[in-house]
Amino acid sequence: WGAIAPSHATMLDRLLAATMAGGEVLDAPCGTGKYWPTILASGRRVAGIDQSAGMLEQAARRFPDVPVRHLALQELDDHEGFDAVVCIDALEMVGPEDWRDVLWRLRNTARPGAPIWLTVEQYPPGPDGDEPDLEVAFLAARARGAPVVPGEDLTEDGGYHYFPDRGQVVAWVTGAGIAIDDILDADAYLHVLGHRPVTAG
Repeated sequence: WGAIAPSHATMLDRLLAATMAGGEVLDAPCGTGKYWPTILASGRRVAGIDQSAGMLEQAARRFPDVPVRHLALQELDDHEGFDAVVCIDALEMVGPEDWRDVLWRLRNTARPGAPIWLTVEQYPPGPDGDEPDLEVAFLAARARGAPVVPGEDLTEDGGYHYFPDRGQVVAWVTGAGIAIDDILDADAYLHVLGHRPVTAG
């Protein structure tokens, strides 16, 4: 599974502390269930979705009692079904045209008042630890004829990441109806901890 970064562990603990005892956490996408031991050990339940059937098979072998579904973030259609929602190490794979829709879908799966934790990978620094230069990667992809927009990094071997800046992340998250409680910039990620507001009526 690999090690869990310190900031990821801290934010997961904070999310669980804000989740009702015995509540169910949606891990979307869940991969192989890397974070499930911590969630289950806290006394909460967990359910997972992922668009990778192979990842789900591994998760189901390790945790046969955890419900999983073969589903992409863009297909998530639960309504107020979960007491907490996490989206870890995934939004960097979502193109800018789908961000608003994905955030609305994640928000809509949460019960009113439920905490939501999102991670947003930051563009890595250069090999000498110098300042990252996403613009160089963008221009290189455009020179190869790739139809990218600023913030997208499409490598020659087809690898894809999207790196929105902090201001864009905040605008999209709040625009999707998620109230932001805190943002932590650590371990090459923006961690956004928020909740679905409780609205009257």
